Amino acid sequence: MIRTLLFIIGGVVLGLIIHLIVVLALPLASEENNWTRISELDALNKPQVLEVPSSFSPNPFRLDPTFITAVCRLSLETGPGVVSGILPDTFWSVAVFDSTNRAVYGTTNRSGLGQSLQLGVFNPPQTRLLAQRELEITEGLLIVESNLDDIYVVVRLQMPLPELEKRYHDALAGLTCTNAPMRTTEVPVTPPGGMTENGAPIPFERIAR
Repeated sequence: MIRTLLFIIGGVVLGLIIHLIVVLALPLASEENNWTRISELDALNKPQVLEVPSSFSPNPFRLDPTFITAVCRLSLETGPGVVSGILPDTFWSVAVFDSTNRAVYGTTNRSGLGQSLQLGVFNPPQTRLLAQRELEITEGLLIVESNLDDIYVVVRLQMPLPELEKRYHDALAGLTCTNAPMRTTEVPVTPPGGMTENGAPIPFERIAR
């Protein structure tokens, strides 16, 4: 009796584990996801404003019809990604995802950002250059690190009135979405003999004496 009961419990637990694995694996096995859909858009290094869904139109991104949304795709291989611009005085959010659709970062203007969006996305090597102060960045840039080079950024604006759609559309379309040039900070090298008071190098022969 006890052995039968243990078999039943083991079977139930094993079934739950298999069910959980299948549920978690389904999104990964799907050939079409948000990354593949965005890759088909003309959104590389520029914002692409998505159509606000209606009750009768397809909604593959599952967008909220009370928001207007823009996406921008970037590759960090050529340099840090920068998304910047001035947004309307309404609630807005920004989120960063990598090519596996994993959320890397997200925030809203309620965190004290106001209407100005200044977002910089760096990969690990670029972040190390930042930590060593060997990479120049714009003051006030919000720094985010992504382990993967292929990313996309989603910016959403809440529309209190449908009449504001065109204005908000133009604001999102006017965002800057590009790769920042890799400008390294030049570190002055002191000559072997040191420097004089007026900044001229001291000849090494003079020091040797």
